[in-house]
Order: sequence, then structure tokens, then C-alpha cells
Amino acid sequence: MGNARRLLPWPAPAAKNRPMSESKPHHSFTLAGETLHAMRSGALYWPAQSLLCVSDLHFGKSERKVRHGGMALPPYEVQDILTRLQADLDLTRAGTVICLGDSFDDITAHHGLPEAARLWIARLQAGRRWVWAEGNHDPGPVDLGGTHLAEMALPPLSFRHIATRGAVAEISGHYHPKAAIRTRAGLLSRPAFLIDAARVILPAYGTYTGGLRSSDAVLSGMMAADAIAVLTGHSALCVPMPRQDVRIPS
Repeated sequence: MGNARRLLPWPAPAAKNRPMSESKPHHSFTLAGETLHAMRSGALYWPAQSLLCVSDLHFGKSERKVRHGGMALPPYEVQDILTRLQADLDLTRAGTVICLGDSFDDITAHHGLPEAARLWIARLQAGRRWVWAEGNHDPGPVDLGGTHLAEMALPPLSFRHIATRGAVAEISGHYHPKAAIRTRAGLLSRPAFLIDAARVILPAYGTYTGGLRSSDAVLSGMMAADAIAVLTGHSALCVPMPRQDVRIPS
């Protein structure tokens, strides 16, 4: 798959005399010999395939909470998610997009997507290959354009919603990983990529999504001892994967 859509070099050339305090837009690493970029937004970019991957968008989370008697949340998450996704696509000029499952909070949220959001998604899809991978919350939004797949192989990498033990060169989501570290300013907890030599687990891209600490037994047992975490937010911050809870002292 060509890179004709990428009008600007990726990654952008480093500016001379850049202040040390300036944010880092992505962390570059290799998996199965392929160079990937963990973006501070929570998206994963694969330049050789002009491919952008996001996971766990959870469109309709606020509507579903109200429907089930929960606390009302500001109903702006769809606009926020699409704004960030459009910014990532404008930056990378990706020709392929993979939404790696749980794009909707449930099937009712899928049907309740506002028409303005459907049109926005259609504009983002125009001229691109768009893949909706199946998640455990949704059966795949098959009427929104694009292709619906249970999982996708694009050698040497494979893409699926839930990680498979023993798999290699695997990209997945599902767990909404987050990592917490201590800094000079105090405790910093952010959604995070978890990366080792065999796999990458993406953070949730959705606005109203909780997270599973990297110290949880499910994640610490799945990732290799030398795994790293890339915290998202203002800057893509790479640290050894935290395996112990970091708590604020009382």
C-alpha cells in the first residue's frame, strides 16, 4: 500500500534548538521489524502501510449510562472523539484506518448515532480503506461504510480486539490499559500503550472510558518482563511498564 497520501515527511524533522519542555508527539519502536509510532493521542501509526489504528472508541457511552439509570455525562464524547481522529488523520494522511473493536458502547448506541456524526465519519472514510474490527461490546457498525472483520492480518502484523496468549506481532485493545508514575509534580496517571517484543496493547481512544492499571495481574502476566508503557496526553512518555500500584499517600 503506497504512501501517496502522506504529504509531509513522517515523523516530522526535529526542530533545531527545540526546548526540552516541548511535548513529544509520538514514541517510535519496532515490532516484527516494522517501525510503529505510539501517538500521544492514543492512536498507533504504521508509516510503511500508511495505516492508523485506534481502539475502543465507545461511541454513545454517555447515552448508554443514562439509558441504564446512571449519572448523566456531558453528551459531547462523539464530537470529541471525531475531532481528535480527524486531527490524527490530517497529521498522518493515513490511507487505511482500523477501528480495533468496541467502537460503540452497545448496539443501541450504534443505532442512535446522530446523523451529523454519521456524515462526519463518511467524510473521514472518503478515499480511505476503513476497517471496523469486531469487539465484545459491538457486533461491528456494518452500515457506516467500510469493512467489518472479526480480525485482520496484514503481515507481518495481526490486528484483533482481544490479545491472544502466545501470539506474536499482535496489535490489540480491549483492556483500556493505563499507567501511573510519580513525577516531580506528583502522581501522573494516563491511558497508555503497553509494548513488548511480541505485542502492543492500545489504550482506549474513547473520551469516557475507564482503564485497567498496568499493574493488574491480567496485564502484568501477559506482558514480558522488559515491557514498556507509553503514556498518552500532552506528551508521549515512555517508561518501563509499571507493575506495582502507585498510590497517593494519605
